[in-house]
Amino acid sequence: MSKKLVLAFSGGLDTSFCVKYLKEEKGYDVYTAIANTGGFSDEELKAIEERALALGAVEHITLDVTNEYYEKCIRYMVFGNVLRNNTYPISVSSERAFQAIAIIEYAKEIGAQYIAHGSTGAGNDQIRFDLTFQVLAPEIEIITPTRDMLLTRQYEIDYLKKYGFEADFTKMEYSINQGLWGTSVGGKETLTTDKNLPEEAYPSQLEATEPKTIELGFEKGELVSLDGEFYENGPDVIRALEAVASKYAIGRDTHVGDTIIGIKGRVGFEAAAPLITIKAHHLLEKHTLTKWQSYWKEQLGNWYGMFLHEAMYQEPVMRNIEDFLESTQENVTGKVIVKLRPYNFELVGIESEHDLMNSGFGQYGETVEAWTADDVKGFTKILSNSLKIYNKVNGNL
Repeated sequence: MSKKLVLAFSGGLDTSFCVKYLKEEKGYDVYTAIANTGGFSDEELKAIEERALALGAVEHITLDVTNEYYEKCIRYMVFGNVLRNNTYPISVSSERAFQAIAIIEYAKEIGAQYIAHGSTGAGNDQIRFDLTFQVLAPEIEIITPTRDMLLTRQYEIDYLKKYGFEADFTKMEYSINQGLWGTSVGGKETLTTDKNLPEEAYPSQLEATEPKTIELGFEKGELVSLDGEFYENGPDVIRALEAVASKYAIGRDTHVGDTIIGIKGRVGFEAAAPLITIKAHHLLEKHTLTKWQSYWKEQLGNWYGMFLHEAMYQEPVMRNIEDFLESTQENVTGKVIVKLRPYNFELVGIESEHDLMNSGFGQYGETVEAWTADDVKGFTKILSNSLKIYNKVNGNL
């Protein structure tokens, strides 16, 4: 009887080992699938396919979910100005849900009885894959050799060599996950608390040194143009911004966060376009939203990011939060001027027809047009009333 298994395949060491091990030792018919969320070029995807087939996969498929990922997730992360720990864009965490959904749907389509991934037992991805697989296809058994066998890197390399598979595994010294919404980088330095990643660990290198001013155009909260050039879809304008900003090595850092499994993790990130987009969008919102719109967006945006990180994309409240976030973007339209420099950027200012910082109502610290001094005195007296009552009743006056 056929033992048809679909493996979520990235082409890295762990999943390369899984193909060979599951085929040779366990007798599975291994079908490999990669769900591209925008981080791979055509050449890279071709090389991944060739590696999968060389390792013994029956068939390999590339599932492009870039546009779906943008429409159903990235847009809302921008609307919510979502940054993990108020620091870095949620890249890998958000991608995994869409990769897992695409791969489990493919497994059901071809009638696979088993599904596998190469996640270890020490990270978040095992939860994200397992949870999605269990929710969408509880009848399909999950196989996880890397996690179950507690394998070392050297064991996997030696095993592949035993079967005649050679590769430059030194290039895999750093674990790199590239996607449309940023890149995560893990290596020996991220296992410490006192060392940063070296320059060469990052996929993009510093190329531009002269400052450059760019203009980002937003329509109803979505980035739609760069320097006056409009793009038909979101992924294209993000890629265009990344091509410009990554040359300045912007959006790099090593961050610490709390994992789903309870331990703390340290990972390097590179996310020039996502970080600039979110910061520029936030500045535009400061000019175009009311105080309370901004307040409640901050609360719900933070929750949205937390649920994404914690593998809860399919939780129904996420659709409710998305509806709220989108409804706040009606007037978030305009242009944001940004100056790029090596390793950093500056938000210069904005232009918008919906700018609530309108001089017709007064200029902060300078002039007023919409009220008088007596109006302020009366307003302050009423505003202070509850505090005066509290202090009077409780003997604090």
